[in-house]
Parts: sequence; structure tokens; C-alpha cells
Amino acid sequence: MPLSPSLVRFDGMGAVYAISVGNCSAPARELGGSRRSGAFFEGARIRVPGGGTVKARYLAALAAAAVLGGSLVATTPAAAAAKYAGTGIAQTGGTPLNMRRTPSSAGERLGEVTNGGTVWIMCQIKGDRITGAVRTTDVWLRLANNTYVSDGYVRRASFPIPACASAPVVMPPVSGAWQLPVAAGLVSGFHTAQRPTHAGVDLGATRNTPIRAASAGSVIRVVCNVSQGTCDVDGNRGIAGCGWYVEVQHAGNIVTRYCHMVRRPSVVVGQRVAKGQILGYVGTSGSSSGPHLHFEVHVNAPPATSANAVSPITFMRARGLVIK
Repeated sequence: MPLSPSLVRFDGMGAVYAISVGNCSAPARELGGSRRSGAFFEGARIRVPGGGTVKARYLAALAAAAVLGGSLVATTPAAAAAKYAGTGIAQTGGTPLNMRRTPSSAGERLGEVTNGGTVWIMCQIKGDRITGAVRTTDVWLRLANNTYVSDGYVRRASFPIPACASAPVVMPPVSGAWQLPVAAGLVSGFHTAQRPTHAGVDLGATRNTPIRAASAGSVIRVVCNVSQGTCDVDGNRGIAGCGWYVEVQHAGNIVTRYCHMVRRPSVVVGQRVAKGQILGYVGTSGSSSGPHLHFEVHVNAPPATSANAVSPITFMRARGLVIK
């Protein structure tokens, strides 16, 4: 059908979450080759509410796009450049994909990605030659959680992947009153141009990564927050809410919030927690297109509201900790 001016909207991880055509709108969940993760790939066809499809090309994270007469026009401000190269899908044939400390099949196994799960790719490096389910290659991918997987097991669109220029960033020494809740790369920032109401940061940790209290304090909220259904299943962009989340109150009227946990958190309201104590585990419950930690910092709280949210990047930097 002829397309009237339309808008394709993206979340902070490069996933389409809604599309509108004329007076119709709906979640854009039908994405060719990427329905599970919501990632936007070269040649994908987005189902348009009311019939018809839009042929689309790969668009980097934090981009906005307009569909005008059937052509997609990217508008990606330099200030909103992605912190990672792109996303891919683990394809092993059934078994989980191992994440390793080094780009080698002999490297220490640090975790796994389920077959069909999303990976956030930071850079590439040469390592052991592997014959995988997708290709035979000596390329290994460093992920946002600073582990390596063989590119032989990753199905992805064609996009530039920079060479890894340095050793992976590891969790800074825990010596002060604060620490990062997970050792993972930034995949979406605070109050970006494309997500002005995004009151925290998204960190690209994989499913079941432990989420640790950023500082000592008391648990004040343990909540399942979804607009429909339950928090005990993977969420999607078609629903609203933070999924399973925890709020911790710290000294100085500071509150931290940890969202999208994979299951009911490990702590209860009223419990005192130490810095670094496990609160729960990374998941994708609620309004989420893939496993990650959404992390917020609030001042002059409780209550934690959008009005008193501050940038976790700035807050942590002032305490000698770097989110990047």
C-alpha cells in the first residue's frame, strides 16, 4: 500500500519499539530475522499496522528514523553515537554459547548466552580459528560485559566492528563506599536526545549476571512492575514497566534502583545490604528487548521519582568509578 509519512521509533539499544502510520500505531514486534531480540537488521521488513510492510536497512543504536514514501532516512546525531558496534544473535544449534576470558576455546569460561540470545558487540580481535554454526573464522567478539565469544556462532547484520584496541575493562577495585552494580558496558545513556525520559543507564550484562548493591543501605522496595502479565517471563517493548526491580536507600538520602531482573530479587524490604551484596540477577522482565541492567540513582530521596533522578555516569565518576 502507499505509505503516508510515518515514524519508526527506537529504544536506546537500537531496537524498534513502535511504529505509526497515519492514525494507526502499534508495537513493532514483527522484524524479519530478529523477532526475538527486536534488533533492526539489514533487509528486515517491518510490519506496518493496517497492512503493508516497510523495507528497512540497519540503523545504529540511539538513532531516529523517518519512513517517507517507503524510504528510510536515518538521522543519527554524532552526540548520540552508540557505545557499541551492534548486536547479534547467538546461533549454536541448541547448546549455550560460552563466554570466555580470552579469545580462545581454552580461555576460562565466564558465562554463557542461550541459543537465540542477544549479544552486544563492542569490538573484534583475532584468536583461535573456530568452525561454528554460522561461519568458520578466527575472529572473536568482545561483548559489552568484557567477555569474548567466537564470531563463528554469532548471526549478525553487516556493520563495521572496530578492532579491540586495549584490554577489556574490568570492575574497578572495591575500596571506597561505592562500586558499579555490574561489570558491563554502557548501551544506553541518561536522558538522551532520543530517550529524554530515560531516567537511568542501561548496562549490557548477560542473563543471570549477579547485580550487586552499589553501596551499603536498606532495601526499601522489591516490586514486580509490568502493565500486563507477570515478571517471571521475558518481557518485550509491547508492555510497560521496569519488571522485577529493587530500590536501596543509602546514606545522604540517595536511592539506587535496579530493573529488569530475571526473577524475584534475592532480598526483601527492610533488609540491610552491604556494598557488593547480590540483590538479584540480570534478566529482561518488563519493558525490555533483551537482558540488561537498567540502573538509576536518585538524590533527595525517597521517593525515587523522575524529578530527582541524576545521571549515574556523573554520580559514579564523582566517586572515582567509570561507566563507559
